[in-house]
Amino acid sequence: MSGFPPEVRSRLEPDAKEIIGRYPRSRSALLPLLHLVQSEEGYVSPDGIEFCAELLDLTSAEVAGVVTFYTMYKRRPSGRYAVGVCTNTLCAVLGGDQIFDTLKGHLGVGNDETTSDGAVTLEQLECNAACDYAPVVMVNWEFFDNQTPETATRLVDDLRAGTPVTPTRGAPVRTFKEVARVLAGFPDGLADEGGSGGPATFVGLEVARERGDTAPEPKKQATASQGSRGSTEGAGYGAAGGPSGSDAPAKTAESDPAADETGASVADGPDQTAKKRATKKGKGG
Repeated sequence: MSGFPPEVRSRLEPDAKEIIGRYPRSRSALLPLLHLVQSEEGYVSPDGIEFCAELLDLTSAEVAGVVTFYTMYKRRPSGRYAVGVCTNTLCAVLGGDQIFDTLKGHLGVGNDETTSDGAVTLEQLECNAACDYAPVVMVNWEFFDNQTPETATRLVDDLRAGTPVTPTRGAPVRTFKEVARVLAGFPDGLADEGGSGGPATFVGLEVARERGDTAPEPKKQATASQGSRGSTEGAGYGAAGGPSGSDAPAKTAESDPAADETGASVADGPDQTAKKRATKKGKGG
């Protein structure tokens, strides 16, 4: 049985059963169920793992394997605000590394560590798919674009002081536990709040329009009558519409220099070679 106190268990079970009921197979509910547990504790504790395992008829090892695979699940208590700094290529060269180093010194914590007041957990993130606004900092997965060491420092100071902060795009910043509940599948009604992509997102599209660029016409696809070993001319394979060694069906003789006129290859082995030659002979070859 779960080590959760009875009052916690009675609070979580109705929501957990609602989550499980959304899926034809109960084990498919594991990811949102872990978010539900995280919304209660701020991380996934051993008690939380046992709770999920019990409800889904899984072993604790199976649940723990999922928890340790995904970085969005925390194994120790997280701060009220997870502040993530992207240090992948574009953000890094535009200042992400400097922002991360500045925040480590300013907050007195390292990667995936939490400030002594429990307010901020600092994380080094991989790409957030927001390269058009690099360098990017995220607070509980809401975007703060075009950051500098100075703006990022003010941001974490405001979070620690309880001063409301507004993301560049997206919904108002909520606490880590509140966001975890949304990820479990219980909307907070803020999905339509905040802005979305701005001018930087559409620069490529505008340049293409100015140049008169259009998408190429799709290549003619091979018909079913051509068969899996038929001609691929015009089928759209490869850079020039011709066959590619990795994605186009081809006759054995074309794709295997070691094959003879029957299609048999030294790679086939004696049994396959004899079978192919017998088939060719039977057809009058």
